[in-house]
Amino acid sequence: MSHLVRPQPLNAQTLAYWSGRLPTPAYNRDLVTPGVVHVGVGGFHRAHQAMYHDRLMNEGKALDWGICGVGVMAADLRMRQALDAQDGLYTLVLKHSDGTYEPRVIGSVVEYLFAPDDPEAVTEKMAAEPTRIVSLTVTEGGYNIHDATGEFDVANPDVVHDLEPGAVPRTTFGLITEALRRRRERGLAPFTVMSCDNLQGNGHLARRAFTAFARLRDPELGDWVEREARFPNSMVDRITPATTDADRAEVRQRFGIEDQWPVVCEPYTQWVLEDAFTAGRPPYEQAGVQVVDDVEPYELMKLRLLNASHQAMCYFAYLSGYRLVHEAAQDPLFQAFLLGYMDEEATPTLAPVPGVDLDGYKHTLIERFSNPQVRDTIARLCAESSDRIPKWLLPVVRQQLATGGEIRRSAAVVASWARYAEGADEQGEPIEVVDRLRDSLTKLARRQREDPDAFLANRDVFGDLADNQRFVTAYRSALASLHQRGARATLESLVCR
Repeated sequence: MSHLVRPQPLNAQTLAYWSGRLPTPAYNRDLVTPGVVHVGVGGFHRAHQAMYHDRLMNEGKALDWGICGVGVMAADLRMRQALDAQDGLYTLVLKHSDGTYEPRVIGSVVEYLFAPDDPEAVTEKMAAEPTRIVSLTVTEGGYNIHDATGEFDVANPDVVHDLEPGAVPRTTFGLITEALRRRRERGLAPFTVMSCDNLQGNGHLARRAFTAFARLRDPELGDWVEREARFPNSMVDRITPATTDADRAEVRQRFGIEDQWPVVCEPYTQWVLEDAFTAGRPPYEQAGVQVVDDVEPYELMKLRLLNASHQAMCYFAYLSGYRLVHEAAQDPLFQAFLLGYMDEEATPTLAPVPGVDLDGYKHTLIERFSNPQVRDTIARLCAESSDRIPKWLLPVVRQQLATGGEIRRSAAVVASWARYAEGADEQGEPIEVVDRLRDSLTKLARRQREDPDAFLANRDVFGDLADNQRFVTAYRSALASLHQRGARATLESLVCR
C-alpha cells in the first residue's frame, strides 16, 4: 500500500479518512470509558495489552474497559505529547518475515496522564470506582526488589521520599498505594494490580512490593491490601523493538500516515493470564488470551527459553560485530549455540507446559529471532543486564547446579556479559553500556584481566555463585577464551565439544 497523496496526521478528526484505507477502530471511541489505568505506556504495552483491548472493542465488547495511560518517569513526557496530539491513536505495524507489513490503527488508549505534572489527577483516576484494573509495564527493575535478598528496597531515595508524611507521591508505589488508601476509605473494593513485566512470578513480586510499601505507610492498610487485593501472574510475549525515525518514515511512505510514535513488532503474540481479579475483567479469552489457573509453566518456558536466549545471544553477537538481532540469529553458529543452551541447560529446569510442544517452541524462537523485518537491535537486548540476567538466566544456573546438570553455556553467557561490560569491543571501539549499575559493573569488569573473578564477586548481582567451584571454573574458562581468542572462537569451542 503506497500513497501518492500528501501524508495526513493521525488523530480523531482524520480517523474517518483512514477508514477503508487500512483497519481502524470499528467502534465509536466516544463511547469508550476507561476501566484500566496502565502505568508505563511504551512500545510493548501498545503492541500487546492495548492491542488485545482494541481487538475486543472491534467486536463490540469491553467498551467500559478503555485504557488510561500513565507516565511516571520524566522521560514519559514525550509519550504524552505524542498521544495527546493523536487523541491516543497510533499505528501498530506487524512485520512478517516475508516482507509483508500489516498495519492497524489502535484506539483503546483513550486518555493519558503525566504524573510529574499532576500526581493528584493520577491518584484520583485510580481511586475512582470505574477503574477496576491498574496494570504495569515498568521494566524488570521497576519493582524495587533487591536481587540478592528478594526483599523490597526501603532505602531507595524515591521510596523514602514517598513515605514522608504528606509527601506528594512520585513513585508508582506511592501513587497506587494512595489510590488504594482512598478506595478503602470510600468503601470500594481494591482494583486488581496486573503486572505485565517479564519477571518470574510477576504477580507475586508485585504483591510483595506493593504490600511492603503499603505496610510502611500504614500497617492496617498493608494488611487490607494483602487480604483484599489481587495480583494475577501473567506471561507476556511479543518482540517489540524501539520505534526509530526510520519506522516513522516508513509508516509515512507506505501508508501516508503522519504518526509521531507508531509501534512495529513481530506477528507472534502470546498472553497467558491467571484468573485472579477483584472487580471483574474484560473477556480476555475472547481476544486470544489464555486465561489459566497456573501461569508458572508458561512463564518459566518463556523466561528461560526466549528471554534468557536473548541474553545468551546478545553479548557474543555484539562482540562478534553484529548489530541487528536477525543477522546473528541467522548465523548457524549462533543457532547451534542457542539450541544447545535451550536443550541442554534450560529445558531440564522446566515442567511440562500444557498444550505446548517445547521442541516446536524452541525452533519457532529461532525463526522469530531471525525475522529480518523486525530489525531488533543487539544493543536493546544488551541493555539493563543487571535486571535481566539475575531474573532470567541465573535461576537456570542455580537449578542445574543443584541437580548436577550442564552449565557451561550459561557460565559462558555470564562471562560474555562480563567481557561486554568492559566497555570496549574486540577492535577497541567503545561500547555504550546501558545499565543502572553501569559505573560499578564497568569498574569491576575492567579489573578482570588481572582478577578473573572480579565481576562475579558482585554479590548484589550474583549472590553466592562465586562460591560454587564448578560454576567458577566454567566461567573462568570462557572469560579467558573471550580475552585470548575472541567471541566467535569461544562460541565455536562451546558448540563443537
